[in-house]
Amino acid sequence: MQKSAWSLAAAVLIWMIFYGAGLRAGDVAAHSPHIGTPTRLEAFPPVVKLSGPRSRMQIVVTGHYADGSVRDLTRDSQFASTATEVVTIEGSLVLPHQDGKTQIAVIAGGRAAVVPAEVTGYGNPQPVSFEFDTLAALSKQGCNSGACHGSPSGKGGFRLSLRAFDPAIDKLTLIREDLGRRTNPLDPESSLLLNKPMMRLPHGGGLKLTRRDPAYAILQQWIAEGCRPDADDASKCVRLEVYPPSGRLLRWPAHEQQLAVLGHFSDGTIRDVTHLACYSSSDPQVADVAAGGLVTAADRGETAIIVRYLQFVESCSLTFVKDIPGYAWSKVPAANYIDEHVYAKLQQLQYLPSGLASDEEILRRVYLDVVGQLPTIEETKAFLADSRTDKRARLIDNLLDRPEHAKFWALKWGDLLRLTGTQVGASGVFKYHRWLERALEANMPYDQFARELLSASGSTLDHPTANFYRTSTDTQDTVESISQLFLGARLQCAKCHNHPFERWTQDNYFGLAAFFNRVQRKKSPRGDELLIYLAHSGEVTQPRTGKQMKPWLPGKGEIEASTTGDRRQPFIEWLTSTDNSLFAKVEANRIWSFVMGRGIVDPPDDFRDSNPPSNAALLDALAKDFVEHKFDRKHLLKQILNSRTYQAEFRANEFNKDDVKCFSHYQPRLLTAEQLLDAICALTGLPETFNGLPAGLKATELPAPDLAKHDFLKIFGQPERQSVCSCERTSDSNLGMAIQFFNGPLIYGKLRDENNRFRKLMAAGRSHEEIIRELYLAGVSRVPSKKELEASLAHIAAKKDDVVALEDVAWAILNTNEFLFQH
Repeated sequence: MQKSAWSLAAAVLIWMIFYGAGLRAGDVAAHSPHIGTPTRLEAFPPVVKLSGPRSRMQIVVTGHYADGSVRDLTRDSQFASTATEVVTIEGSLVLPHQDGKTQIAVIAGGRAAVVPAEVTGYGNPQPVSFEFDTLAALSKQGCNSGACHGSPSGKGGFRLSLRAFDPAIDKLTLIREDLGRRTNPLDPESSLLLNKPMMRLPHGGGLKLTRRDPAYAILQQWIAEGCRPDADDASKCVRLEVYPPSGRLLRWPAHEQQLAVLGHFSDGTIRDVTHLACYSSSDPQVADVAAGGLVTAADRGETAIIVRYLQFVESCSLTFVKDIPGYAWSKVPAANYIDEHVYAKLQQLQYLPSGLASDEEILRRVYLDVVGQLPTIEETKAFLADSRTDKRARLIDNLLDRPEHAKFWALKWGDLLRLTGTQVGASGVFKYHRWLERALEANMPYDQFARELLSASGSTLDHPTANFYRTSTDTQDTVESISQLFLGARLQCAKCHNHPFERWTQDNYFGLAAFFNRVQRKKSPRGDELLIYLAHSGEVTQPRTGKQMKPWLPGKGEIEASTTGDRRQPFIEWLTSTDNSLFAKVEANRIWSFVMGRGIVDPPDDFRDSNPPSNAALLDALAKDFVEHKFDRKHLLKQILNSRTYQAEFRANEFNKDDVKCFSHYQPRLLTAEQLLDAICALTGLPETFNGLPAGLKATELPAPDLAKHDFLKIFGQPERQSVCSCERTSDSNLGMAIQFFNGPLIYGKLRDENNRFRKLMAAGRSHEEIIRELYLAGVSRVPSKKELEASLAHIAAKKDDVVALEDVAWAILNTNEFLFQH
């Protein structure tokens, strides 16, 4: 009974609104057929409150449908106010006209909603705020970007702070400097601040402003009001709110979404800043965003819309789904939770996963990922002959327990820790590498691994982990290295100014530096030894403000600095806490990227709102599993390797050929420089020797690249290890690589060597067919196909010299994609 009474009252109210607004009742049912009929409408904000004559409010209308889907109906809606003398609506924008209350009718798809509205303070003056209007308008038009007047030296003698991060500088530049030239309060229209970006006068930056832009009215009015700065007690923006919240899924033909951006101020007011916010898309190929906050999709997929208003940055993730002709999900059994999350995303975006890779492909793939080497011929034959259903899991367990696993993964971490003889010293490089190798061999929990590195001190020879602070040469290098390695944050930008696109500020940067500023380095008389110790004093000063910084932690803010003891400890405890999900996510994502060729967040050390995970639920699940198993890296690696996602074949099908992010099929990748050199040695049967290093040492076991100084490794992307960025190791192909395989000295020498594999087999009296089979087994972990075998035998028969012919066969295998790439 109550429900019926409420429905009747609502219907009467809506009728009154339509009647008062001059609309016909039939308009409720009249609508564009393409939007269908929603079960209900939802308007945001649910209540409109406008304060002052310059206030405004963007309304966003969402239609909810019977199948559970939603659509943005903002541009398909009709709006009407019961009291047009109080507010009017332009498009979907509510504008005030006098104090009072009213109600706004929203009509779309045969449904209606009511939004109460109130205007207060209309008769009070509302001057343009210098910081929250003028500087925001300049940011909106790009005037203070790094390529324009926000560059360190400015442009044309006019310098603004980058993205308005320093209002004090902007106040000096815009209000005090050259007053009467850039801004003319007596004749605002003649101000250079307007005429230059409007191209009324020559402007190197081109057209940046038109009269139609909301920024024009703001700048013109601010100049007309006398270019006044904000009062010291003026209300400040404290928070940014973006609607819709992250996670909205829109199904084609719904491919648009209007955003609304609200600034929450210290005096309790909420202001619509949709027109002043700056927008960007993390993936414009999926969807792009217009200056007014309208997101338009171009293809299926997920993207994050980054919303920036002055120093405030928020993001809104949107997923767009298309129905693909002929697509039908066929239930694929999941091996573990990894597959469940991957398949959920694939099903949502209508990708079909590829089938399982063959035993030959999995064997070679797992060996390369776990121990960095190809299986021997004997190991290949044994695995292929094994008929047990769990032989893949057994193989993974076996390889993870082999000492070669620790040696190979020490190479990966050596890249990140900048482990070189140049930086660590000839004596220390082997000790640091040995510590790293032992930590991985013992499966040291990752939190302990981080603690031992970050809390290290003493002699770099006696305490190898102290080399972490040797390679991080000063406080700023230390902050940037730690944040990138363990937080996935690239903070270099925040050293000089607030990060232009992320939440990190310059204060944050130097707040982190306060934890490590007392770490000191001192040379020792013992050769290349360095002493790492903690000073008893030393504070960090913010260079722009001159403020002495307290230690600062993400999510916690400033903490009281200890006057005695090790200031690093509060940071280390926070970092490695099980409550700090970011710590686990970064390493879980790194491990995933090592074996999948691409991170869920990619690049794997670049976590930011504008670079969202391709599957957030999967990354959360991996991190949760990692924490629950006490940061056991082998456990997590085992889960990934045993998943069907990892064991999928690399061949794409009709329904996943366009997928590069969602792991519907395995992504082939070029072997690393060290893997490739070892693979060449495996096929030819000739190990490589490195000057000054033990015989039999493989390239994947090298402690440091500068110890080997091997030209082949350099050409194929071996990093110099000058930074902690994973991007330093490259796999991009180039002409030098092609020359090396076409007629390079290393391959030429090994094919001509009298002791190589096929020459020894010939000397032992083995048949051509047997030799060809062994070459394929050694190089690509399988026997040749009938066609390959026949072609090889025919080539040998056509040559006068069998040795030369077999050189050609071996060379041909070395130059196949199957050999060069991990499939």
